[in-house]
Amino acid sequence: MKRHQWLSIALAISLLSVWCLAGAKALWQSPGSVSTPAGPDKSARDSAGTDSAAIRQAALDYIEGYYEGDAERMERAVHPELAKRIVRTDAKSGRSRLDQMSALTLVQGTRAGYGKNIQKEMRQKDVTILDIFENAASVKIVATDWVDYLHLAKFNGRWVIVNVLWELKPDKK
Repeated sequence: MKRHQWLSIALAISLLSVWCLAGAKALWQSPGSVSTPAGPDKSARDSAGTDSAAIRQAALDYIEGYYEGDAERMERAVHPELAKRIVRTDAKSGRSRLDQMSALTLVQGTRAGYGKNIQKEMRQKDVTILDIFENAASVKIVATDWVDYLHLAKFNGRWVIVNVLWELKPDKK
């Protein structure tokens, strides 16, 4: 197998793992909750609530910053070494490739106002926290024309986006 095929398989396995973990957690406890054998601890609940709010804010800074052309919000939301990736498949050959954007590319695109081209009433920004564990979190954003799966990390005490796997929505017919 070629390197790009291995990368595609690895990304698919990673996404499947996140999906499975989120589903399993939903069976046992509500998203963002923290419990102990004796039940939820008040400090754990407070911490989980604070983390959930900070994770949601990072996701909103990312998507709203993009739509509003606010490069500072985008920059605040992402780690400088972020990788945003999409698997694209050539219609003729059926071969897949992995395309990538960096944090710098996202910030520059935001500063250039690419998101402002989307009419305000069309700007979808549905944020769902899929899972939080210690200093890692997974979030889904359903946007206007695409869906983002974000991996966030608590980095120097602040939640930032370190990875994004995204997919375009099908064209409306």
